[in-house]
Amino acid sequence: MLSLDVLLLCAISGFQLLISADGDPMIEVFKWKQLDFYNRGDGYKDLWNRICIPGSFIQYNNVPQGVTHFRGRLFVTVPRRQPGIPSTLNYIDLAKDGWSQSPHLRAYPNLAVNQYNASEQNLVSVYRTSVDVCGRLWFVDTGMLEFPNNRQQIRHPSIWVIDLANDRLLKRFEIPQSIVEIGRGLASITIDVGARRCNDAYAYIPDLVNRRLHVYHLRSDRIWSFEHSFFNFDPLSDNLNIGGQTFRWDDGIFSATLGSYKPDGSRDVFFHPMASTNEFVVSNRVLQQEFNAARSDHGDDFHLLGTRGPSTQSTMHKYDPRTGVIFFAEVQKSGVGCWKTSKPFSTENHGSVYSNSSEMIYPSDLTIDEEGYIWVMSNSMPIFVYSKLDVEKYNFRIWRQSTLLAKRGTVCE
Repeated sequence: MLSLDVLLLCAISGFQLLISADGDPMIEVFKWKQLDFYNRGDGYKDLWNRICIPGSFIQYNNVPQGVTHFRGRLFVTVPRRQPGIPSTLNYIDLAKDGWSQSPHLRAYPNLAVNQYNASEQNLVSVYRTSVDVCGRLWFVDTGMLEFPNNRQQIRHPSIWVIDLANDRLLKRFEIPQSIVEIGRGLASITIDVGARRCNDAYAYIPDLVNRRLHVYHLRSDRIWSFEHSFFNFDPLSDNLNIGGQTFRWDDGIFSATLGSYKPDGSRDVFFHPMASTNEFVVSNRVLQQEFNAARSDHGDDFHLLGTRGPSTQSTMHKYDPRTGVIFFAEVQKSGVGCWKTSKPFSTENHGSVYSNSSEMIYPSDLTIDEEGYIWVMSNSMPIFVYSKLDVEKYNFRIWRQSTLLAKRGTVCE
């Protein structure tokens, strides 16, 4: 079988010199002017006509948000923020389509499951995905159509777990209304589980709208929520200038990532709001105890690590166990930052891996696969929201780099 590097050789061969990179630069793997899908081809026409959402496919409205790689498949999400989106959860088969600069997306696990009006059990809208050490794909279906001036919470948000060995649904958990009434703030999910204890998984789900951190336990099939002032946005960091657009966003807690195992078996959970340059931490032991969520005073359970520095607002971040480095998708800098967790958390110890204000416009997701590669999605979202995308130019890109090379030459060595 061909290696992933060989499969992507054609896509990477068009790589050009980039604007700013202290470490080895991120490599552009795929790019699109507009997304397209195999799902709307002739082979799917009858199915599409029978179960499609009202209205036809509207190519311009399809904006990718999340990217996750697992063993030759690249999962790409397209949240339903506009009408005309055929499938919210998709993948790229790298063996079949890795040669293409702008590959078509394939619905996952199939087109039928992505048609929300055909069944109450089908997918509505997914922002980001996560793969755990047990080979399972996790994500939250927000249950919400976020069409402009017509937002509709058409069903309860739900947590999905799929076995990637056979693409079968293992679990679908509906989040009670007492926990989440509006699903649009459930934009990411982080899984805490050991390879030999797959049934004892915990999912940490930031809620950027309600400023809460939800915790789901797979074995007990229960969910609880934490509230803390650290989950709020920073009013001194909510002014953004990205892709030529100036605006204010008040997104609260956005991303959580797990650090290394400590001698006692616990792990730190690092988190931050998107509209903030601060980083915070809490022990997973705190989050995993449901009774802690009911406390009105959390004492010193939650800690401020410090600030990453000016213009370091971040969507997603991810810890890499091989290097001990956390990598950040930085929207203001249009790039990727880093922090070596063995060093004090400070502005001086926050490094810049790569920055490209003309091409990596709004890095919306950053994940690290089991092979030690960073994957980044950039989607020009502020231009789509506040202006208009130029469909004659490339608007969406997926980037890749080894964590070992990404940190090289930075303060994260």
